[in-house]
Amino acid sequence: MARTHLFLFCLLTFFTLSSATRPRHFNISTVATHWSTASATWYGSPDGAGSDGGSCGYGNAVSQAPFSSMVTGIGPSLYHAGRECGACYEVKCTNDPSCSRKPVRVVITDFCPGGVCASDHAHFDLSGTAFGAMAKPGQEKHLRDAGVLKIRFARVECDYSRTNIMFHVDQGSNPNYFATVIEFEEGDGDLAGVSLKEKNSNKWLKMVQSWGAVWKIDPGRELHPPFSLRLISQYSEKILVAKDVIPSGWTPGATYRSMVNYL
Repeated sequence: MARTHLFLFCLLTFFTLSSATRPRHFNISTVATHWSTASATWYGSPDGAGSDGGSCGYGNAVSQAPFSSMVTGIGPSLYHAGRECGACYEVKCTNDPSCSRKPVRVVITDFCPGGVCASDHAHFDLSGTAFGAMAKPGQEKHLRDAGVLKIRFARVECDYSRTNIMFHVDQGSNPNYFATVIEFEEGDGDLAGVSLKEKNSNKWLKMVQSWGAVWKIDPGRELHPPFSLRLISQYSEKILVAKDVIPSGWTPGATYRSMVNYL
């Protein structure tokens, strides 16, 4: 019996020390790159951005800097009902003679729901531009002709060359309902939560993810701008506040640039 009690005491001590030394917030930048295996295809035009924005709601921003067509649709195992919109990965191929074996960074901007995207453990449906970027110089067409390709992938931080976070107001927004696409989050790349604060208020109102990268609030009353938006990072849980980023007189369809980002 005494031996049993000693074992339980040692086990409890181990878990207590492990919890004490484990960082409170996980941060992608502090974790060694872990490569996994997936399959990859491409869609859209050979030198294009795949679809026009896809299911994350980024619209034609996918073909413009800083996305610059280096984007991907993703299968259900990594898409997580849109919660991973904006997440960044490095992908590389090594099994085809046209592969450069060098990693390239892509951003999740779309969902690939069926076929090989759903059946494989992990699948990247890359834009033609991103797929070709895995090739040796001059071998882009040969690689795109390879069909379904085995690749390696790793979750990495997003880096948009210090582009600040932008808020594209959804066309359906009105004085009583506000929704926005949130773009270019550096670091983790995806969000765990978004809140809105009205003019002359100290209260943060919780927004909910509508779909993809679109977050919305529908309080059942008129909202009073300017709005500040508070963002919580998915992995590090770092908090950013874009103060008064949505001005009085905001308009549906407009894009407003903040002064903040995670890196």
